[in-house]
Amino acid sequence: MNVLVVGATGATGRLLVSQLLNRRCHVKAVVRSAERLPETVRAHAHLTLIEADILALPETELTGLVKDCNAVASCLGHNLNWKGLFGEPRRLVTDVVQRLCEAIQANQKNQPTRFVLMNTSGNRNRDLDEPISFSEALIVGLIRFLLPPHSDNEHAADYLRTQVGQNHPAIEWAAVRPDSLVDSSVVTDYEVHPSPTRSAIFNAGQTSRINVADWMARLITEKDLWEAWKGQMPVIYNRE
Repeated sequence: MNVLVVGATGATGRLLVSQLLNRRCHVKAVVRSAERLPETVRAHAHLTLIEADILALPETELTGLVKDCNAVASCLGHNLNWKGLFGEPRRLVTDVVQRLCEAIQANQKNQPTRFVLMNTSGNRNRDLDEPISFSEALIVGLIRFLLPPHSDNEHAADYLRTQVGQNHPAIEWAAVRPDSLVDSSVVTDYEVHPSPTRSAIFNAGQTSRINVADWMARLITEKDLWEAWKGQMPVIYNRE
């Protein structure tokens, strides 16, 4: 299986690349700096690195990148500094998701490409009834107004929900929603739900980044699992 990964040098993205390589996938990774990946990963025979700004790539080059890919995964996020939180590009994730989806469609392949987006449990799936309390809605609204990355995550998932939808001939998608991210060196037991089972604001759970990477890799490579979760926004928690 051929997979394109963007956000591959991030804390979760590099783990996803390793998980996919361990599953014998051929991985293309668009990165700003290859040096941010461990040497053991960079030297892997099944990894192709493209050093570029994903938003600056010409449409024809982006279309060529996804042409032979069975799946595309985005672990893009904003850096946790002033420029990353408040500077441009404010719609980094949304714009990349849109450009990648347009590139996939331009190839007019016979089989749909799987698109897996790393998102957040703080974003509701508006295709489902996911009620939250007034106080939580108020706080999320403030976060949306004060922190552009949260709005970007919402718009990226909404693009897949509303512009790609459930019956697109070229693209099938899933948006993975972890709760509070933590580091772990090994995959541990985790549980996956269609919607949050706890408040992301007042009763947040934990999700290790390596568990997110494992789940995304499984979605990409396991046909039955994909059929069960495509078109959904699964929420993943570490099992307590």
